[in-house]
Amino acid sequence: MSVLMVGMSHKSAPIEVLERAALDTDSAVKLSHQVLDTPAVTESVVVSTCNRVEIYVEADRFHGSVEEVSRLLAEHSGLGRDELVQHVYVHYDDAAVAHLFGVTSGLDSMILGESQILGQVRDALHGAQAESTVGSTLNALFQQALRIGKRGHSETGIDRLAPSIVTAGLAVAGDVIDAPETRFLVAGAGTMANLTVRTLIDRGVAPRRIMVANRTYQSAFTLVATHGVSAVRWEAMDVELAAADVVVSCTGAAGSVFDRERIERAAGGRPMTLIDLALPRDVDPNVTDLPGVRLVDISQLAELGARSSLSADVTQVRSIVEDEVRSFLAAKAASRVTPTVVALRTMATDVVAAEIARLESRVGDLTTDQQAAVRQAMHRVADKLIHAPTVRVQQLVADTPEGLTYADALADLFALDPGAVTRITGDDA
Repeated sequence: MSVLMVGMSHKSAPIEVLERAALDTDSAVKLSHQVLDTPAVTESVVVSTCNRVEIYVEADRFHGSVEEVSRLLAEHSGLGRDELVQHVYVHYDDAAVAHLFGVTSGLDSMILGESQILGQVRDALHGAQAESTVGSTLNALFQQALRIGKRGHSETGIDRLAPSIVTAGLAVAGDVIDAPETRFLVAGAGTMANLTVRTLIDRGVAPRRIMVANRTYQSAFTLVATHGVSAVRWEAMDVELAAADVVVSCTGAAGSVFDRERIERAAGGRPMTLIDLALPRDVDPNVTDLPGVRLVDISQLAELGARSSLSADVTQVRSIVEDEVRSFLAAKAASRVTPTVVALRTMATDVVAAEIARLESRVGDLTTDQQAAVRQAMHRVADKLIHAPTVRVQQLVADTPEGLTYADALADLFALDPGAVTRITGDDA
């Protein structure tokens, strides 16, 4: 069984394609189950954020699994196969592990070093656990990836590059964010909206200057109770829109929330800054034609991320990821040889027990102490004979993770029963 990842991100696809591929929570759950129903797949986790959709699976067949997972991704995104292959990327085994570790460390993010991806990957794993689409392999992989992401952020200064896409969006918006009388309207009440409100308040924006609107009023009111901001019902949002200087939109809606006409009516020729953090996008890109209206969206943030320079912190995080990938793969390879080693030791124990029984039946006048000494000596001889080959095979497999044939050679040399190995792994259940 091997780990396979099929996905697309801001690095492989334009925003227009990512908009079509974007998945809400329900769609991600549905896709995860459909992937799990394919013949060669035994586990699945779908990671869907504002700038990536990635499907991780454990599969026992590469080519067939790639075809099936790609087909399902194309169906969910409404892309034809020819269009999909232009933007999709595939990673397998070592490369899949390295990619996920890089993702959680912020090295593959639109804003290099952002930490929000950690929460998004954690949510994806928790969702897979709740839906029972993840098993021991992907659970261990994702738990390790989350730990590495935390390590990268805690041991380096990569957070300084951009703690989140929200921070980057506000930074691009400029001085208007910190002007003393700027009024803010936050459209949405999910994780991104919560982060936006927290970030604004941390920057010194008074809660009375922040208004939150969401289709579900109760969700907006949760932000009111948590942060002391104000809420407006979705149907009445245009009143607050006309008073807002800065609009941050992150609704997760399927279509445009703020079209050109709506913004034109609200702005009326006055300055207005729109920060669109949603995918699909909430704001019609054509609003930039309006006088005084400025739009910051994820297309610009993607360009900003592409221009990020390689700092010493990024180099250090990459080094951490590379070391962790090697350790993970070595541990994985060693775990594969363990059943063979256990089977060998079990066989040696059985041989010793049989020989002791035969000896005791032939020599009946040994004292209890003598019998114990004989047993101990025979066990010691057996342990010494198998110690060197078992330790060496574990070293060889750890140094060469793809060299699982060393374990096969060990099993063949000692004529181990294949059934004994599978019983230890549980694969014969």
